Amino acid sequence: MAILLFLLWIIWNGKLSVEIILFGVLLTVPAFLFGVKVLGYSLESERRFWRNFPLFLLYSLTLIREIFKAALAVALLAFDPKGKPEPVIVEFDSGIPTDFQNVLLANSITLTPGTYTLFQDKDHFVVHCLRREYAEGIDNSSFVELLRKVK
Repeated sequence: MAILLFLLWIIWNGKLSVEIILFGVLLTVPAFLFGVKVLGYSLESERRFWRNFPLFLLYSLTLIREIFKAALAVALLAFDPKGKPEPVIVEFDSGIPTDFQNVLLANSITLTPGTYTLFQDKDHFVVHCLRREYAEGIDNSSFVELLRKVK
């Protein structure tokens, strides 16, 4: 992280001189120490981030795909004269261990059209779905499966 901060300093300055390098070191060290002390940064957390980066990238692409699929389904429902919402509330436990991953799942559910996370406590979720079929398999969705693979 310290190296990245220093490289950003050099790039944003646009030129390289002894003064810029020394001033960059003087700014990078306190910023790095702030990250360690206040933000809880550690080398282990950075290793964990890079180890899981491909999964989070895949998760992001899956989220985008699911948003588009759900948006199309909700649009078709809205424009179908015979289509009626059949709202249902579903409760499930995700089995995902960390708060960060559970909050990520709750937000992903809310971002997906036709579903809304009403309540989330640790790995327990209460979700409102616009139609019954939107609720089917929500406890083992692609979001949940990807988040369970994160180490």
